[in-house]
Amino acid sequence: MNDIDAWVWWLVGAAALGIPLVVTAMPEFGMLAVGAVAAAAAAGLGGDVVVQVLVFVVVSVALIAVVRPIATRHRVQRPQLVTGVDALKGKQAVVLERVDSAGGRIKLAGEVWSARSLDAGQVYEPGREVDVVDIEGATAIVM
Repeated sequence: MNDIDAWVWWLVGAAALGIPLVVTAMPEFGMLAVGAVAAAAAAGLGGDVVVQVLVFVVVSVALIAVVRPIATRHRVQRPQLVTGVDALKGKQAVVLERVDSAGGRIKLAGEVWSARSLDAGQVYEPGREVDVVDIEGATAIVM
């Protein structure tokens, strides 16, 4: 097998590794494909079979060792932009109707919400500012 054939086979291998990458969405296949492209470059530069395989292994393992932990960390992090009811937690609201453990009304983010106090013995009178601790269904829990 001559050098041209070797680099062509490495590129075919890289394309073949791209197929399961697309089908399974496993980024490891993409990293192996990049390793195959690097091995094709080594073959194109005249490296023998041992050098080509070493380049493939070193590049693939290095990418998996470096990129995979970064990708995993980004996958498990909470998004920086909080939306929906999660965005209302921690906001301040104004009491419209007396709020106690049984219920009441507040104005939160420009809308009127049902509310109840977090502490069963606490009562908030109209006009007072309260903090939204949680949202349960359509009821804000305040303190």
